[in-house]
Amino acid sequence: MRTVGVDLAAADAATAVAVIDWIDGSAASLTSLRLGASDSDVVAAAHRADRIGIDCALGWPDAFVAFVSGHADPVSAPAVDGGAGWRRGLVYRETDRVVREVSGRWPLSVSTDRLGVTALRCAGLLSRLREAGKDVDRAGDGDIVEVYPGASLRLWGLHVRGYRVDPAARRPLLDGLRAAAPWLDLGDAAELMVRSGDAFDAVVAALATRAAAVGAVLAPSPTQREIARREGWVALPTAPIDRLIEHPRS
Repeated sequence: MRTVGVDLAAADAATAVAVIDWIDGSAASLTSLRLGASDSDVVAAAHRADRIGIDCALGWPDAFVAFVSGHADPVSAPAVDGGAGWRRGLVYRETDRVVREVSGRWPLSVSTDRLGVTALRCAGLLSRLREAGKDVDRAGDGDIVEVYPGASLRLWGLHVRGYRVDPAARRPLLDGLRAAAPWLDLGDAAELMVRSGDAFDAVVAALATRAAAVGAVLAPSPTQREIARREGWVALPTAPIDRLIEHPRS
């Protein structure tokens, strides 16, 4: 099995792509880690992959989409109270609320934070992946899965405080990842992971994608699944990181 992890950003310079090959269900090897990736680079990496994990919201909250659509016509725009409770319904997706419940942290809002710019790029990337023959079901039932590296690391019991912005925090986090997953061969990419939080997250995204591939993530309920097919769904690990190689579906 081959998994690809994409730490997507609005610009190529901050976009990283990791490729992990899984060997006989007993080991894994990071065979490629690229920082400064274009959409074409992502599609090329995905071409021979079994699953592709993208660290970006795959859709927008249903309530936000409905509001923006209705608000476009000033004559028929629906009346709203504009209060905090109403706004909160437009800010977060169903999967974001689940992430908060499970991990204790709110993800960035795709409708009100700068993540929205990256999500626009992601929408175009999903179109290109679909054209390349990939099943881009946003609920994670196809070839593409939405991942959240920071939450994945926390759920695997790894300390993540400050790692996104501080190389000094990534060094011990890398040591912790190696100790938790001694079966993962990082090759010569370890120093790039320390230098770049984007590169680090791409590797974690590829690991979280493997968790989705072997069924070791929290799946949406039947009711949530229909919402997730529009809004996207974050694959949160539900088992220790060793489950990635111990599961029989390798």
